[in-house]
Amino acid sequence: MADSELAMAHGGGLIAARAMFPMAPRPWIDLSTGINPLPYPMPALPPEAYQRLPEPEEVLRLEAAAARTYGVADPRTVVAAPGTQVLISMLPHLFRPARVAVVGFTYSEHTAAWSAAGSTVSVVPGVASVDSEPAAVLCNPNNPDGRRTRVADLLALAARVEVMVVDEAFADLEAPGLSLAPVLPANAVVLRSFGKTYGLAGLRLGFAVAALPMARVIRNALGPWAVSGAAVAFGTAALSDAAWLRATRIRLQADAARLDGLLTQAGFRIVGGTCLFRLAQHAEAAATFDRLGQSGILVRRFNAEPSWLRFGIPGKGWDRLAAALTFA
Repeated sequence: MADSELAMAHGGGLIAARAMFPMAPRPWIDLSTGINPLPYPMPALPPEAYQRLPEPEEVLRLEAAAARTYGVADPRTVVAAPGTQVLISMLPHLFRPARVAVVGFTYSEHTAAWSAAGSTVSVVPGVASVDSEPAAVLCNPNNPDGRRTRVADLLALAARVEVMVVDEAFADLEAPGLSLAPVLPANAVVLRSFGKTYGLAGLRLGFAVAALPMARVIRNALGPWAVSGAAVAFGTAALSDAAWLRATRIRLQADAARLDGLLTQAGFRIVGGTCLFRLAQHAEAAATFDRLGQSGILVRRFNAEPSWLRFGIPGKGWDRLAAALTFA
C-alpha cells in the first residue's frame, strides 16, 4: 500500500490527498470522515483549563454528564478516555481472550487491535454467527454500512460469550432504544465517541461504559489525568446541552436525505449509513474518487469493496459537490 493510501486508510489524510491531487482547488472539502461538519460552539475557557491538571471532581462531572446523555443510571460505570481509539487499542491487552469474533465488514482497527494483542480473530457476517468464541466485537451502528443490531440480539450474544465490546461511535444520533448502555450486561463494554457527533474530533475524548468491576480495570489502566483539562471542560458543556443535540439530530437527518438525493441523481445506489455518513455504490467508484479528488473533494474508498465510496455530510460546499458529481 502506498504511503498516501496508508495516510487515508481511515478517512482524513488531507496532506496525502493534496499530494495525490496537487492541482485540486482549495480549500479542500473533506467528506472522508463521519464527523459532524458543524461543531458544538466551543465556550471560552479560563487559562487554568490549560495550565493545570483537571481535578478529580471535574472529571466526575464530565462522566456524570455522559451518563445522563447515554441513559446510564450509575455514573461510576462511565470512564472518560482520550478518544475511543485508545480504548480500542487497550481493551485487548486487558482481557486477552484466546479467540475473538469481530462482526464485519467493519472498522478495521478492531481486528488489528485484537490481533496485535495475540488473540485469534475471525470476522463473521453477523451476531448470529458468533458461536463458541470467548469474545465478540461489533459496531452498532456499523461503520461503514450503518447496520443496526437490536438490543435483544446483543443481550443474547452477551449470554454466549465471556467478553463483548460494542462500539457505539455513531449511536448518539440514533433513535432511542438502539444503545446497549442503559441495559448493560456485566460482561460488556460499550464505547462512545464524543468527537464525531460534536464535531470536535481533535479534542480527543471518548468513553467506556462497563459494569463496575470492568470499569475499575479500565480506569486503572488509563491512570490519572487521562483526559485533558480542555476536553473535560468542553465535553461537560456539550454533553449537558440536550437542546443542541436534538437540533443537531434534526439537521443531520435532513442533510443525510439531501446527500442521498445528490448521490442517487449521480447514479449511485445507497448501501447504508447514518446521519453522519452515507455509503454508496457505483460501478465507476474508482474513477469518481479521482474526479472528486481533482475537484478538491475527499471521500472514503475501500480496497476490499472497490465499488463503495463513503461520503460524510457536507457542512458547506454542497454546490461544489453537486457539480463534481454530475460527471460521475
